[in-house]
Amino acid sequence: MHTKINQSHWKKRIAYFLASQNISLFGSSVVGFAIIWHITLETSSGFWMMLSTICSLVPQVLISLFGGVWADRHNRKYLIMLADAFIALATLALAISFLLGFRRLELLLMASVVRSAGAGIQTPAVSAIFPQLVPEEKLTQIQGINQTLGSVLMLLSPAVGGLLLGTVGIVGAFFVDVVTAALAILVMSRISVEKVERVNPETSVWEDLKGGLRYTFGHRQLRNITICYIFSFFLITPAMALTPLMVERSFGSEVWRLTANEMVWTVGSLLGGAYVALKGQFRNKVRTAAVCLIAFGILFGLLGVSWNFTVYLVIMGLAGCFMPVLSTTQTVFIQEITEADVLGRVFSVIQLFSSSAMPAAILLFGPLADLVSVESIMLVCGGLLALVGLVYGFSERQPNKPVS
Repeated sequence: MHTKINQSHWKKRIAYFLASQNISLFGSSVVGFAIIWHITLETSSGFWMMLSTICSLVPQVLISLFGGVWADRHNRKYLIMLADAFIALATLALAISFLLGFRRLELLLMASVVRSAGAGIQTPAVSAIFPQLVPEEKLTQIQGINQTLGSVLMLLSPAVGGLLLGTVGIVGAFFVDVVTAALAILVMSRISVEKVERVNPETSVWEDLKGGLRYTFGHRQLRNITICYIFSFFLITPAMALTPLMVERSFGSEVWRLTANEMVWTVGSLLGGAYVALKGQFRNKVRTAAVCLIAFGILFGLLGVSWNFTVYLVIMGLAGCFMPVLSTTQTVFIQEITEADVLGRVFSVIQLFSSSAMPAAILLFGPLADLVSVESIMLVCGGLLALVGLVYGFSERQPNKPVS
C-alpha cells in the first residue's frame, strides 16, 4: 500500500535517492570484482573462489530477515546511510591493513562477510523506501530508470575494477569504495523521509519477524510470488553460473569469449531497463512476469542448442532484456499490494527464499555439469522454467487495478 507523496518535491527527492544508491552500487561493484579477481590471481583455486562466494552471499541471506524488521521499525533513510557507513568502515579497515603489510586472503573473506551483512541490512530498506518517495503511478517508470542506471554501472565497474587492479592495485579499489560510500551518504542526507508509523509499536523483534513471515505467506498474492521466485531462481541458476563453462567447452576458451558472454547479458539488461522506463507502466504485472519467465525458459532452452557463438550471444542478449521487466514489475507489484508498515519484512522474506534457491541450485547443477553436458541442463531447466511461468500466470486470474 502506498504512502502519501508530496507531489511538488518527489522528483528532486527520487533524483537524489537514485544518485545516492547508484554511486554506492558502483563502488561496491568495483571492489567486489577486485576482490574476486585478486583471489583468483593469487590462488587460482576453485576452493578459494567457493569460500569467497559463500562469504559474499550467505551473510546477506541470513541477516536479511532482521534487515526487513529493522526497515519497518526505524527510519529507512538512516538505516540505509548507516549500512553504507558500516560497509565503508569495513573496507577502510581492510585498506589500512593492506597498506600496513597485512595482506592475508583471510582478511578479504572477513571483509566480504561484513560487507555482505551490511547489504542484508540495506537491501530491504532500499526496496521498501520507494513508495515513500514516488507516486504510485510512477513506481514502474522510476524502477525502470534505476534498472537502466544499474546496468550501465555493471558495464563500467568490471572495467574500472580491472584498471585499478592493474595500475594501483587492490588498495586503490578499496579507497574508491570508501569515497563513493561517503558521497552516497552525503547525497542521501539531503533527502527528507519520514519514519513509517507501525500498527503495533510495542512488539519485539522476534514477534515482528514472525509477523512478517505470517503476513507474506498468509497473503495469497505474496505467497504466489515467493513460491514462483523459489522455483524461478533455482532454474535460472544454470544460465547464471554455468554458461561460462558451456562457452569454454563448446566454443573456445579465449578470454574475449568469456567477456562477451558477460557483456551481452548486461547490454540486454540495459535495453530492457530503458524499455521499462519509457513504457512507464504495465497494467497486469502478474501476466507480464509470467511472459518474462516463459521467454526465459524458451531462450535458455535455445542456448542449449546454439550452433555457433554468434547465435549464442544474440540469444543471451535477448534473455537479458527480460530481466529488468521481470524485476521491476514484481517489485512494484509487491509495493502496491503490501501494507507500508510491513513492506521491509515482506521484501526480506522474499529475498531470503529467492537468494537461498541459487546456492542450493549450484550444489546440484555444479557437480551435475561434470556428468552431463551444460546444454542438456539448459534444455531441461528452460522447459521447467517456462512451465513455472505458465503456472504463475494462471495463479492470478484477476487483473491489477487500472492505471490512473
